[in-house]
Amino acid sequence: MKAIMRGLLRLLGWKVEGQLPEHDKCVMIFAPHTSNWDFVLMLMTRFCFKMDVAYLGKHTLFKPPFGWFFRWVGGIPVERSSKKNVVKQVVQEIAQRDKVHLALAPEGTRSKKPYWKSGFYHIAVQANVPIVFTYLDTRTKTLGIGDFIQPTGDIESDMDKIRDFYKDKLGIKPELASDIQIEVKS
Repeated sequence: MKAIMRGLLRLLGWKVEGQLPEHDKCVMIFAPHTSNWDFVLMLMTRFCFKMDVAYLGKHTLFKPPFGWFFRWVGGIPVERSSKKNVVKQVVQEIAQRDKVHLALAPEGTRSKKPYWKSGFYHIAVQANVPIVFTYLDTRTKTLGIGDFIQPTGDIESDMDKIRDFYKDKLGIKPELASDIQIEVKS
């Protein structure tokens, strides 16, 4: 599958860069997330790196008859109601596993927003795992795994490093890219 996906991406004009993180547990963020095609391209990239990636899904997806499928492809069920703390649920799930690469899109949507959602950061801090930068860049037609940081708890300083990495990455629909900052709650 790895060779097939690399060949198909090459035919489409894309190149794949980077290498899998050596961390047994991490949060892998993907940006920019501006199109439904992002998912398709990153799924193809997953096969190129033979990544065993987990993702979050609404808990109701994991009920019969298809629940087995969503778990099989890496799904972690979370209850997103306002009374549930999703970050806490995910941190507990990470703690229970020997190995997990949790893939999240911090933009949270494919439409332009003034900020990224902060859940990825809080999960990484509370689980004490690194944040690995994965990306798509249409300017260079590159998909890849880049640098990583071990979050310090100083969200402003850590976001400066994240912003610096992603500043030159261009999404499929650049006009829909969200600003690389975290919402400041008053």
